[in-house]
Amino acid sequence: MKTNQSETESVHYCFESSNTSCLKLVYPTTIRASLYVLLGATILLTVLGNLLVIVTISHSKQLHTPTNYLILSLAVSDFLLGAVVMPPSLIRSLETCWYLGDWFCKIHTSVETSLTAASIFMLYLISVERYVAVSRPLLYHTLITTHVAKCMILICWVLSTLIGFGMELNSLTIQDVYLTQLNCEGRCTVLVDKLSSILSSLFVFFIPGLFMLGLYLKILLIAHKQARSIQVTILTIRNREKTRIFLSKMEQKSTRTLGIVTAVFLSCWSPTFICMLIDPVTDSSTQYLYDILVWIYYLNSVMNPIIYSFLLKWFRESLRKAFSKIFNNFD
Repeated sequence: MKTNQSETESVHYCFESSNTSCLKLVYPTTIRASLYVLLGATILLTVLGNLLVIVTISHSKQLHTPTNYLILSLAVSDFLLGAVVMPPSLIRSLETCWYLGDWFCKIHTSVETSLTAASIFMLYLISVERYVAVSRPLLYHTLITTHVAKCMILICWVLSTLIGFGMELNSLTIQDVYLTQLNCEGRCTVLVDKLSSILSSLFVFFIPGLFMLGLYLKILLIAHKQARSIQVTILTIRNREKTRIFLSKMEQKSTRTLGIVTAVFLSCWSPTFICMLIDPVTDSSTQYLYDILVWIYYLNSVMNPIIYSFLLKWFRESLRKAFSKIFNNFD
């Protein structure tokens, strides 16, 4: 509550005319301007980079494979995060207030949670798909078809949406408990009880994350055995031999690239979920720590296109061909 001018002249509020306004931290102008440029560039790179992945895979029929459909779905999730979620988060982080209303806060947090769940589920499917491709190469095209991949993607998006908006329903059930602590205008806070916070960290991130790491370790072992076997048992026609070796190298490179994508994802997201796991016990997190962790995991969305462009030759070539066609259409 505001009292008198002498006591509040150095204090800033999100809404100066409201007696129930939250406090506002005002960053120095140079720091705030620098952060606007840096984080704004991050948003721009996220949107453009993932849009390039979407355009590349969509315009090249030879890339319409189960693996690339999963990559496409992951890029859509990252694109939506950059286009829809990150801009309001930028304003909230640097202005330290939420000016977009309670209803949009609920939508924003629900969409962010949904996209987070979609990314985790998609990487989980990618790791399973890569394991099948390496461990069961003869059955791969029977087990993992484009139709199966599309069905899995659809199920992932439906489950992610239910999780995102289900978290919002959970926050409504505990809202009365926290109302006295958060009863101020200018905050957009996710309300999660201690048990839900711990369980969501374990079952949404840590357990799937450990499972993905275990799968990739098995993939590395299988790939190593297959590489040694190929060196010893190649007894085919020379042209076919080259083709098989070429395809094997492509599979290995795709697996390695997607393994790096998964490792980067786990690295960027681990701090946030570790905080969610221990904060109910220690109750030591602050809004500023939360903002830092949020932007660390936002960085993951801009990293994936960079990884593809550096490690996948077919992505670079397809990207060049796709944009050549687009520019030729304007001529």
